[in-house]
Amino acid sequence: MRSHYCGQLNETLVDQTVTLCGWVHRRRDHGGVIFLDMRDRDGLAQVVVDPDTAAAFANADSARNEYVLRIVGRVRLRPEGTQNAKMPTGLIEVLASEVEVLNTAATPPFQLDEHGKVGEEVRLKHRYIDLRRPEMVDNLRLRSRITHSVRSFLEGQGFLDIETPVLTRATPEGARDYLVPSRTHPGSFFALPQSPQLFKQLLMVSGFDRYYQIAKCFRDEDLRADRQPEFTQIDLEASFVSEDDIMAISESMVRQLFREVLDVELPVFPRMAWDEAMNRYGSDKPDLRIPLMLTDVDDLMEKVDFKVFSAPANAEDGRVAALKVPNGAVLSRKEIDDYTKFVSIYGAKGLAWIKVNDRSKGLDGLQSPIVKFMKNVVEELLDRIGAEDGDLVFFGADKARIVNESLGALRVKLGEDLNLYTRDWAPLWVVDFPMFEDDGSARLQALHHPFTAPACDVETLKADPVAALSRAYDMVLNGTELGGGSIRIHDRAMQQTVLEVLGIGEQQAREKFGFLLDALQYGAPPHGGLAFGLDRLVMLMTGARSIREVIAFPKTQSAACLMTEAPSEVDAEQLKELNIRLRHKAKAESAGE
Repeated sequence: MRSHYCGQLNETLVDQTVTLCGWVHRRRDHGGVIFLDMRDRDGLAQVVVDPDTAAAFANADSARNEYVLRIVGRVRLRPEGTQNAKMPTGLIEVLASEVEVLNTAATPPFQLDEHGKVGEEVRLKHRYIDLRRPEMVDNLRLRSRITHSVRSFLEGQGFLDIETPVLTRATPEGARDYLVPSRTHPGSFFALPQSPQLFKQLLMVSGFDRYYQIAKCFRDEDLRADRQPEFTQIDLEASFVSEDDIMAISESMVRQLFREVLDVELPVFPRMAWDEAMNRYGSDKPDLRIPLMLTDVDDLMEKVDFKVFSAPANAEDGRVAALKVPNGAVLSRKEIDDYTKFVSIYGAKGLAWIKVNDRSKGLDGLQSPIVKFMKNVVEELLDRIGAEDGDLVFFGADKARIVNESLGALRVKLGEDLNLYTRDWAPLWVVDFPMFEDDGSARLQALHHPFTAPACDVETLKADPVAALSRAYDMVLNGTELGGGSIRIHDRAMQQTVLEVLGIGEQQAREKFGFLLDALQYGAPPHGGLAFGLDRLVMLMTGARSIREVIAFPKTQSAACLMTEAPSEVDAEQLKELNIRLRHKAKAESAGE
């Protein structure tokens, strides 16, 4: 029905007849001549309709925004003074000889160029309209280019694209499962996969050696800007590899991706141990574009006459840390109070601070409500922090977890508020993660997942599991975790030991992971892999603020689809087929309602 996309037109087509199909983006009537900005997925083209072509003019006159038209016309240069250098097609226009209305359109719920004036709920309710916006088209086009680049790279490295099941069994992998009732097995449920983890390991046992998949994953967890209940992973796994092998393959893939799609040459990917990341940045995914760092000052605070500092400094799980903000003394008291409220989100009870106005004046050159409590250590404190005149120093004092989370988040917020970024892209590998974490519950939790190999033998792991490190690695970019992976456990005895440390007994292990444990005894090769969050990767590469802007049909933060009104109730007959009875309806029936 068409010869060209609107965005493909340029001056090389002058005097040629073209046929366009698309939507009316804007209609203007200038002294009896009608101008139509026609839009399709490739861009905009200006169409001119003269009264001389009566039938075409009548149809153009009846057209309104979002009408679907087919245009036949001759490409010509725009008259001098009317060219638009901001448009890719701004040098030419199409003089229409035919205008056909393929479909009319009701008045849309919002104008595409005024989407910012309506709430996100309105845009998600009418997502098919929202997706017509050029910004959304660009986002999804770039997403397509990313997946194409990934597939080309991995297939060039000998990886096979293999699909794994979507209906599987529930396994504890760190988040709640989405469950699917089985009609043919009454009382039993499938689970949607949180990841293809177990199946890709089984593929390694099967001898496929190199696997990849762009896989849908599902997790029933609390949402935020970079989380969705269903999301997409770039998943890869390989046999007979070390950590360095997987990291080299993954890094090369991301480098090629940025080079091909954004024409960006990423800098060297440094490696940082998890301990160092937490101590210096308060985060295991630090944004290295921001030059601010945390400084430990526990030893200086152990004997100060200020229990807010001395108590956590002497506690086994406590920490006192400082965050220097160069030239930060210009911040007002109101701004400091606002930052105090901000860190309270992360459990901090307050935010102590010192403004360094003039160090040559000693205590008189410092402005702070806490200096009087630490007169004997303040000079040594400022020397350690490297504080100079004009600097502002923030302090966190509490349990180490709270200090890390609050000062780590404050560091990122200060970087954004004060525009402290030193470069555009800052990639990083975080390595040497702890094998387990103590979240205060009755038993240890796997920091990654139960199939991550520890960096020690079985006896060492049994003797001191808390001290064990894992063979895991995370790729971080600009403070966002792009992907995480590990060398997996390929030995059945080690896998059983890890499950025991996690408090998963033999019977429960058999119920949850019996098929994996069985497979590990039949010649499982050493193997490892990594999974990238495709949505997060696209979000970073497009500069979007949320992954909802790079997913065609996303859910809201309450895990609902406003467009389809999912999740929804189902009729009683469907529930009966599944042998399910809803508790609230059963109560209503028993009450005679």
